[in-house]
Amino acid sequence: MNYEAVIGLEVHVQLKTASKMFTRVAAGYGQPENTLTDPVVLALPGALPVLNKEALDKIITAGLILDCAIAPVCKWDRKNYFYPDSPKNYQISQYDQPICVGGTVEIELPGPSRNVMGEHKKIPLTRIHLEEDVGKLNHGASDSLVDYNRAGTPLMEIVSEPAMHSADEAFAFLTALRTAMVQGGISDCDMEKGQLRCDANISIRPVGETKLGVKVELKNLNSISFVRDGIAHEIRRQVAVLGSGGTIVQETRDYDGQTGASQSLRSKEMAHDYRYFPDPDLMPVKVDEAWLAVIRPTLPERMFDRQRRYLEQFQLPYTLTSVLVPSLALGAFFEEAAKLSGKPQAAANWITNDLQRELAAAGVELAASKVRPAHIAGLVKLVESGVISSNIAKEVFVAMFATGEQADAIVERKGLKQSTDTGELEKWVTDAIAADPKAAAGFKGGNEKALNAIKGAVMKASKGKANPQLVDQIARKLLA
Repeated sequence: MNYEAVIGLEVHVQLKTASKMFTRVAAGYGQPENTLTDPVVLALPGALPVLNKEALDKIITAGLILDCAIAPVCKWDRKNYFYPDSPKNYQISQYDQPICVGGTVEIELPGPSRNVMGEHKKIPLTRIHLEEDVGKLNHGASDSLVDYNRAGTPLMEIVSEPAMHSADEAFAFLTALRTAMVQGGISDCDMEKGQLRCDANISIRPVGETKLGVKVELKNLNSISFVRDGIAHEIRRQVAVLGSGGTIVQETRDYDGQTGASQSLRSKEMAHDYRYFPDPDLMPVKVDEAWLAVIRPTLPERMFDRQRRYLEQFQLPYTLTSVLVPSLALGAFFEEAAKLSGKPQAAANWITNDLQRELAAAGVELAASKVRPAHIAGLVKLVESGVISSNIAKEVFVAMFATGEQADAIVERKGLKQSTDTGELEKWVTDAIAADPKAAAGFKGGNEKALNAIKGAVMKASKGKANPQLVDQIARKLLA
């Protein structure tokens, strides 16, 4: 029997705020254990929560970026469970009145090749709600210790509809979602720091069936690649279970990305197991149009909207846009260079190839690079005007990256201008023809490619300074 997978994701994103969700204690990572705490975080008797407006601004921003409906009123609920990482024995969350409802995440699936755009789809969301994070258990050989530094950090839970049908779709969803959150200034989404965590709900059903199968929740997916691998593994496991006559049970499973195996953790809890009820210490929040009007002008251009604009406005090939648009900083860098040079594609080529290569080799971030958009524009103009050749330009770029000197100054200082002296060029071409009579005869016999050997010899003799167009013209003239 052929089966179809049905996948929904629950993505937790830590908000990038100065303080925690219900107290002024700093939110952060990497501090000594249990130092980012206070009576509210530790749930000491009499300690009361106070809302963090910055966290509300961030989740509203996220909701607007993802086309959610922003609820005019949202409220706070207690999600009750007993576990050492939750000092209150409940988590303040949102149950039946979340702040963001609906919405979509646009994804791009892999194309037939890296040079071709893949299919775009919009994955619908159920909701986005705001809650507080819990602490972290550190398990040792003989004991388990709890660190409450993370407890109380503002946390969004983004819940998708069960609308994905492959591991690749889930991977694309998380990739696009992470980019949107980072570009919106909502979170750094560093999975190693726990700032983005994902659980996947996976079921399978016969192709053509509309009723959902029994779902299995997959946890501990601590990288986007492990999400893809874990989902693919779980789909294979469920198909094998049904194929052998077994039944799928609703459960939570732990996936080990290192071994590629999973094991059962527990039977899946239902919502009523948490005994939700409204938090009596927190008032509902009203979000009016005036609040939204302050946030809307701050929204960044969405990644795929920017990509479509680059394809249309600048006529860039897909391969260049796919490098430029995931980073707001790189996109802004390109747009300035394109404006200054008047040659968008040439500027994009230098940025996506040479600049990215040098930055990676030097271990330098774009913000710290000595090469700025004006440097790129200056180099493009020198090549376009024929002052230097493309090969010489690569040498100039390396010097420009190392020193921060402008391209024209480097060319002048090193004497790298192309030679357009026809007398000098004719001598180089004549010498090249004499040194390679076989190539000369081949060209005269109709082999166009044979001319490349002669032109290559001229470029070598001139140390790259001969104007390639003039060399071609002179060689054809002398060999006619």
